[in-house]
Amino acid sequence: MDEKLKIKLAIADRIYPLTVNMSQEEGMRSASRKIDAMIKQFEENYAVRDKQDVLAMCALQFASQIEQKQVESSIDSKDLERLKKINDLLFDYLEKK
Repeated sequence: MDEKLKIKLAIADRIYPLTVNMSQEEGMRSASRKIDAMIKQFEENYAVRDKQDVLAMCALQFASQIEQKQVESSIDSKDLERLKKINDLLFDYLEKK
């Protein structure tokens, strides 16, 4: 069982104390850095005055990346199923010869 670890993450100039499994610490810290980098990018490239707007855009960006990966995974899965059917048809055909 993972031990719990108390950490503090800084996101958008605020400190968030969290209790996480030790195995999650690195991922949480990495996510925090990515969020802050994205915030900085949005603030530099767009005239955004409100942190909430920037955070909403970050959330949308991350969520859309996850959704896109799921769509691509679904497509890959369908392609794999088609290839399997073609392979089975070819195998059956060659077996009859």
